[in-house]
Amino acid sequence: MTADRHGHPMSHTGPEAVPPYEQALDDLLFFRPRVAESARSVLEAAPRSVMGQVLAAYLGVLGTEEKDAAAARDGFRRFRSGLDAEDLTARERMHLAAATAWLDGDLRGAGGVLGEIGIAFPRDALALFAGHQHDFLTGDAQRLRDRIGGALDAWPQDDPHLGPLLGMYAFGLEESGHYAHAEEVGLAALDRHPGDVWGIHGVVHTYEMRGRFTDGIRFLDARKEDWASGSLLTVHNWWHYALYTLESGDTARVLEIYDAALHHEGSAGVAMELLDAAALLWRLYLAGEEQSARWARLADAWESRDDGPYYAFNDAHAVMAYVGAGRIARAERLVQEREDWLAGEPDVDNRAMTAVIGLPVCRALIAYGRRDHARAVDLLLPVRHRLHEFGGSHAQRDAIQRTLVEAALGAGRAELARTLLSERSRLRPLCPYNWSAKARLEERFGDPARAAAARERAAAQASGRA
Repeated sequence: MTADRHGHPMSHTGPEAVPPYEQALDDLLFFRPRVAESARSVLEAAPRSVMGQVLAAYLGVLGTEEKDAAAARDGFRRFRSGLDAEDLTARERMHLAAATAWLDGDLRGAGGVLGEIGIAFPRDALALFAGHQHDFLTGDAQRLRDRIGGALDAWPQDDPHLGPLLGMYAFGLEESGHYAHAEEVGLAALDRHPGDVWGIHGVVHTYEMRGRFTDGIRFLDARKEDWASGSLLTVHNWWHYALYTLESGDTARVLEIYDAALHHEGSAGVAMELLDAAALLWRLYLAGEEQSARWARLADAWESRDDGPYYAFNDAHAVMAYVGAGRIARAERLVQEREDWLAGEPDVDNRAMTAVIGLPVCRALIAYGRRDHARAVDLLLPVRHRLHEFGGSHAQRDAIQRTLVEAALGAGRAELARTLLSERSRLRPLCPYNWSAKARLEERFGDPARAAAARERAAAQASGRA
């Protein structure tokens, strides 16, 4: 029996398949698009390789693509049908259980087993990476942090994969509110591997959450050769760049970025990229910007996917696209399809994600599109502290939080809007949006002097003077 470079035995994996496996794992950790090809190379060399098959299974679910997951599930079931698990190592059996659970829609079960692997085998990079992405997709900030933090002591300082683990840890620290420490750890990861796009992404999030958008632009500009093309995170990191630019008030530049990087004729049409495009355009929609042509193209892209009820977070962004394009009936049809699906009581974790968070959010987005601001408030207010339960990051979910602020303003709920903006401006005092929204609130319901002061503060922050 062969072993990986950490000494973990690999059943049904000859020596000729180990180098392709190590290459595929490295490609995965650094978000290289060739990871799918590398993973296929493992199975070409050793079709019955347990870890090769497990890696392929994880690739099938990490992108939240329903059709990819279905294909991976079918292939994995065929592989398992002829497998005697008693002949495998304990680590491999746990991976089989985690992959099977995830493919069957049992996200919580998969995350639990991956956690057990991390405890028993803390230098299993595949388990740590899959678990980290699982925690992001389920919005579990504490596990996103501690899954990696709990394994780091087992990794020697000279291990080449310690760098990407530090990048993961930085993101977990940021999502759980440790912004300065997250920045420090993320920069340490980049000292090891400047092209670690997940590490770059972790640092970028720390600037976003602290309102340091000018620092974020400078940081990304200085490292553009390391992140701006050629990775599975290219579009997402451009999205972050566009968020910074939006805070500076340069809408023209935001749209340049959107057209060049986020959504265009050559876009892949994958869910992870389409939701970034929708989330950016939705922020412009909330600001009253008319982008009908862009919305129409984006709604077409979502509609052509014909997604079923697979991941509620994606559904919310599809609804943003339909509402933005004025296709309210299509958005309502998606909601009805999910309601019909729930009536069948599906035994998957996306059931609760959809019922508790996804559908209220989708209905609120539709209400906002109909200018029924009061209904949008009534739908979002009960779930605003639970949005993490359907996945994503704080930065991603802020599009929904801003929708609640704008709906409160539109509904004339002055005291609610004042409370929401008090929360936001104290958590993120360097955020032009927060102060411009305060100015609009005071202009309509409050003190003109306060409105002028808030507007001046917003302008100063947008220009980098404060």
